[in-house]
Amino acid sequence: MQYRFGMLFSMNKKYLWYSLLALAISCSPKANLVKDDGQNEAPEPLMTIGNEDVYSDEFLYLLSKNRQFQEKEEKLSPEEFQENLDLFINFKLKVKEAENMGLDTLEEFRREFEIFKEDLIKPFLIKNSLQEGELMKAYNRMQEVVKASHILIQFPNNAGREDTIAVFRMAQKLKEEAEAGADFNELAYEHSDDPSAKDNRGSLGYFTALQMVHQFEDAAYGLQIGQISDPVLTNFGYHIIKLEDRKPNPGEIRVSHILVRTQPGDPVSEEKALRKVGDIYTELQKPESDWDEVCKLYSEDLGSKNSGGSLPWIGLGAVVPEFERVAFALTEEGEISPPVKTPYGFHIIRLEERRPIASYEDMEASIKSRILRDSRSSMIESQVMAIQKSRYSFVENDTTIIQIQDIFNQNSRDEAKKLIISEGLEENILFSVQLQDKTVGDLLAFIQADKQNVRLGTKSYFEAWLDKFIEVTLNETEEKDLMTNNEEYRLLLKEYRDGILLFSLMNENVWQKAILDIEGQQKFYEENKANYQWKERARALIVTMGKEESVPAVRRFLSDKVYKPDLADRLENTFLLNNPLAFTMEEGLYEWESHPILMKSGIKQGLQEIKVDGKMLFVLTGEKVAPQTKDFNETRGKVIQDYQTYLDNQLVNSLKENYILRINEDEKKRIYDIVVDK
Repeated sequence: MQYRFGMLFSMNKKYLWYSLLALAISCSPKANLVKDDGQNEAPEPLMTIGNEDVYSDEFLYLLSKNRQFQEKEEKLSPEEFQENLDLFINFKLKVKEAENMGLDTLEEFRREFEIFKEDLIKPFLIKNSLQEGELMKAYNRMQEVVKASHILIQFPNNAGREDTIAVFRMAQKLKEEAEAGADFNELAYEHSDDPSAKDNRGSLGYFTALQMVHQFEDAAYGLQIGQISDPVLTNFGYHIIKLEDRKPNPGEIRVSHILVRTQPGDPVSEEKALRKVGDIYTELQKPESDWDEVCKLYSEDLGSKNSGGSLPWIGLGAVVPEFERVAFALTEEGEISPPVKTPYGFHIIRLEERRPIASYEDMEASIKSRILRDSRSSMIESQVMAIQKSRYSFVENDTTIIQIQDIFNQNSRDEAKKLIISEGLEENILFSVQLQDKTVGDLLAFIQADKQNVRLGTKSYFEAWLDKFIEVTLNETEEKDLMTNNEEYRLLLKEYRDGILLFSLMNENVWQKAILDIEGQQKFYEENKANYQWKERARALIVTMGKEESVPAVRRFLSDKVYKPDLADRLENTFLLNNPLAFTMEEGLYEWESHPILMKSGIKQGLQEIKVDGKMLFVLTGEKVAPQTKDFNETRGKVIQDYQTYLDNQLVNSLKENYILRINEDEKKRIYDIVVDK
């Protein structure tokens, strides 16, 4: 199949129009860039359009989509090379015309290009690589589940530095006691500030990645069975964690249940519920019992009783441990558990289905969503900023920052700005990035623009806005660095930018013009009538039998008939009213030589029987109609399509007349040697 240039515009349905271009669509989201020894030298332009040089890297980038020119079988023929070069020339001429028309200055263009740009840059950013690392780490951890107990020591309200140290020392002391042989769960019962410890003695049961805060998860997954962690700091306080078990993740299960509720702390209620659930379990042991009926009659879970007690898919750590332990112990689909008590009451559980943990591709979106909602998100942001600061030579001017912060802390916001201006502090440098200075005045202008969502939280007004200013500056620096030093990103962005311009130009001068220009369509039709001809046609009724037992009756009905327009109605009234699946019908005026059925039937007037793909067909042919010119309305769709091609050719010809085009034959020969099979 011949290769053509193209761009995959999947972010907006509007850009499906691009498939109408002579530049055909490529399915590769990233090109395999061709490298050659000449790339280390100063590049020579492949061509010049007007006063603008066009370089080979762009041509090679588009050519390289879905092709590896290092492989002989992937190379182009000389004819394919020239055809692709001609298409590229036409493409660049149209982009040049769009630029000269000012289409790249329009607000609509800028808005749409920014939308594309936001999506295109994401895979190339430092943040993306860090996120991908966290996603893969979380998925790898999900391959197993761990069981742990913990002791939580919380900070007192309004804790100071001494309080924090005291809490840490207490946590360290409890760890030492546990390692010296004290029962860890008894220590949790006596000392843990986790309210649930009075019931579970610190036991958290089994859990997997993304079910705990990430500091806790990191510590737990880093332990060996039986090992006790150093104090782990989270927003809740200091934790001491003991790992009790780890095993492969059993995946997820789907279960149904019957619930009999109890009143907490009411022994009478509990005894009554226990007798009732025992009777239900006995009823379910009878061969004639129906789970759905029993559930509807007796279950006290109003949300599920009418749907057979069905619950959503669950994994380890998703439900209370008592329920989880029994549910995951079931091995056969349809197996029913004895009654099990949980804080909600007594349950009888039936296993419906099991499935292993899903693939990374299937889980990627949900893992990413969960990571971006928890504390890992701020951790990633901090890591991104640290890498950016190191990579782009970030230097802060501490003296100026302290001076300006004091002014804001001691004055109202408006008064602080006036004071900064009156004292001539606007030109003082706050920080520099890649030797580019950012001043106090730059920060004030950034605040004045008020285009950022800045949350103060525990920070002062000045600290919050300075941090946001630094963040935005570093992100802009990274983007500029990508444009300068990342060839793949630069070419991809240019491809989409030129594609939007190309769409705008073509839509205005070719596609919409051809659709709306009725007079032009009719004139084009009159000048090209020879292209819109019916071949010899025949009227025919085609009956495709659906039921073999109906064949004799339909044959008898048609045997003495000639084709008439009302014959289909008579067939329907005779057979299909009582037997709608007996057959299907197709009727019309067809170019018989290209019709898949008529071309096989030999186009003889009268009734014929043929078999196609094992089905019996009756074909009743009527009169033939000689070749003739199609009416304009019969072929208007094809006329519009051809008129668009005509307008496109006209546009290209006019552009070649209006712009001076110079081809660098030496550079063309160099690219030819890379991509052509000689």
